[in-house]
Amino acid sequence: MSAKLERLCRQLKESFGDRIGEPTINHGEVTVVVPAAGYLEVMRQLRDDPAFRFEQLMDLSGIDYSDFTAYQGLRYAAVSQLLSLTHNWRLQVKAFAADDEFPVLESVVDIWNVANWYEREAFDLYGIHFEGHPDLRRILTDYGFVGHPFRKDFPISGYVEMRYDPEQQRVIYQPVTIEPREVTPRIVREENYGKGGRG
Repeated sequence: MSAKLERLCRQLKESFGDRIGEPTINHGEVTVVVPAAGYLEVMRQLRDDPAFRFEQLMDLSGIDYSDFTAYQGLRYAAVSQLLSLTHNWRLQVKAFAADDEFPVLESVVDIWNVANWYEREAFDLYGIHFEGHPDLRRILTDYGFVGHPFRKDFPISGYVEMRYDPEQQRVIYQPVTIEPREVTPRIVREENYGKGGRG
């Protein structure tokens, strides 16, 4: 572990105390978990405090933890990748929505305006609502799309399909007609397979 990352972990604990989880270092990156209730306040301080100066939000994405092995906790999280040009360090921040049925977190658009489309994507694909977002609507799926396709319980084939109907001369939606099938890999059972020749 580098001295720089150790210093960042120490400063995080000194500045935020129990407002964040214990900082961890994995693959050369520091990660902290922030409770939903204090998420906005912590993110603002991470940007404005001279000790941290995370000027840039590099990415923000949603995650559905429902199928993670050996994980017992809240289901939906927003994961942000922050960069400090001043201190030349990075930080990953995870904020878990308190309610799995209707996941809500505060929007960080007022802190980093680049979060606008990132939060729209997390809303569209995972159904995470960002309170205070100026224009929270779908960004990748159709406006009439039902559900959130990156949730672990969303069917692979979806619920509806779109096709052009020549009789109505327009695009229509209908229930999915694709039959689910299991793809089985081909197994090679030749005795000499891979041994150079066929002799």
